[in-house]
Amino acid sequence: MQDKVTVICQNTSTQLEVEMGTSLLELLGQLPSQGEYPILAAYVNNRLKELNYRIFKPMTVRFVDITHYEGYRVYQRTISFILQKAVWDIYRGRKFYIRHSLGRGLYCEFADGEQLTDAGIEALRERMQAIIDARYPILRHRMLTSEINGIYKRFGYDDKMALLNTRPRLYSDIYRMDDMVGYFYGALAPDSGYIHLFDMRRYHEGFYVALPTRLDPSKLDLNVHWDKMLDVFSEYHDWVQIMGVPTVGHLNKKLIDGDMSELIKIAEAFHEKKIAAMADQIHAANKEHGTRVVLISGPSSSGKTTTSKRLGIQLRILGLDPVLISLDDYFVDRDRTPKDESGEYDFEALEAIDLELLNKDLTRLMAGESVEVPRYDFITGSRKWHENPLKLGERSVIIMEGIHALNPRLTPSIPREHKFGIYASCLTSVAMDNLTRIQTTDNRLLRRITRDYATRGADALATLRRWPSVRRGEEKHIFPYQENADVIFNTSLFYEIMVLRPKIEPILREVPDTEPEYGEARRLLKFLDNFTPLYTDEIPPTSILREFVGGSTFKY
Repeated sequence: MQDKVTVICQNTSTQLEVEMGTSLLELLGQLPSQGEYPILAAYVNNRLKELNYRIFKPMTVRFVDITHYEGYRVYQRTISFILQKAVWDIYRGRKFYIRHSLGRGLYCEFADGEQLTDAGIEALRERMQAIIDARYPILRHRMLTSEINGIYKRFGYDDKMALLNTRPRLYSDIYRMDDMVGYFYGALAPDSGYIHLFDMRRYHEGFYVALPTRLDPSKLDLNVHWDKMLDVFSEYHDWVQIMGVPTVGHLNKKLIDGDMSELIKIAEAFHEKKIAAMADQIHAANKEHGTRVVLISGPSSSGKTTTSKRLGIQLRILGLDPVLISLDDYFVDRDRTPKDESGEYDFEALEAIDLELLNKDLTRLMAGESVEVPRYDFITGSRKWHENPLKLGERSVIIMEGIHALNPRLTPSIPREHKFGIYASCLTSVAMDNLTRIQTTDNRLLRRITRDYATRGADALATLRRWPSVRRGEEKHIFPYQENADVIFNTSLFYEIMVLRPKIEPILREVPDTEPEYGEARRLLKFLDNFTPLYTDEIPPTSILREFVGGSTFKY
């Protein structure tokens, strides 16, 4: 008789005795239905595992589906693998790239620049559906890295080979699905049949693969209007190609070869040029339309504060006088703050801001009046007042930064031509490889953990706990309005994760395995392992990266 082990399922609060060697998929079959959507993976002792994982010792298990953030990533990776195989089956020999994540989908292009016809899109869709219907098993194999390099060479995966060769390992992992191979930086579903919904259409120079929304996986969003965002992505993609660092493998090679010093200077100069160009546009709008209000929005840890300060310097060069007004100072008193579904104060709701007072003050300032601007005391939850009233001069330009800055409901009293909108976000430009983009949320999360630990006394566990709430606020209050911006500024620096790695690794290792956030900490550590660490004092004191790693000459 085989030995048995105890498994506690957190989803159903049940305890089972199962035979050693039972897979998570087999365990799932012994439990009641977990919900409307298929289970895609599971946290085993707070570490994410694929459903093929086998149980050999007592453990706790928490299953996740597409509605969970990590379950959604499993869905996204799996459909990427299916797309990769479909392109191989139909267009063998043509290289294609998964360029970017746009909204709830993937934007892809063929390397030769030739766009698919509607008939070509339909053929690709049908092939993907046939792969899904076939339910091909997706298996991970551990092999000698030298053998995997040989496989990658046969498929023409030079980008994946570059990464393997800059992070030497005797053994590495590879995924197989029928005759297709690949590697994905995280778990995949057990077979291709776990994909229940997708669609495709032509878009710009390539095509768009629409995925279900996480909060309502029965729906697709095919109304893609991300033209400005795509322009920024495309520009940065072209630029990193010219710099010779389109993927992490190429970036690691540059560091190993001793070429990073010049690349850091070029990356920082590129940022400065972009900020100067924004200042030129604001100056021109000020002269032509009387524009006097600059609104800067963007998600958490996107570098909005440093961007606003550097923009202010560039505006002064042009003879304008930037005046910073914080939207946080216009919070309503604590007893008037709206609450969320859990009964907690919802400081991210638009109604948490005194819109009437804000618009009244802006109108008076624009009319040349002297205004007593409020100052919000977060300890008492009440409003105070600055000692000196604010009055704008002829050359004054107001800069307001906040998550609601691009929401038209924030400043209805100010005519559109008098406002200039900027969306600042860390839109990662370097790819892991040609078929795997780095999540922009991962880049921002690494920034925030580093900054919170250094300047706010918060450990990684506290930041990871808060992050899902932060993301929900972004999805509700920021992302829907990003295309309202006159300019989208990519605050990412292609070398920054190399700098963040040695700073953040010891912080992430402090997260105990008793906490649910342990799995996310381990995922980030595994992600960071792909980057060669960069130790440098060459980062300029005005760099956006200094906002997170310290050493900035700006006061925050």
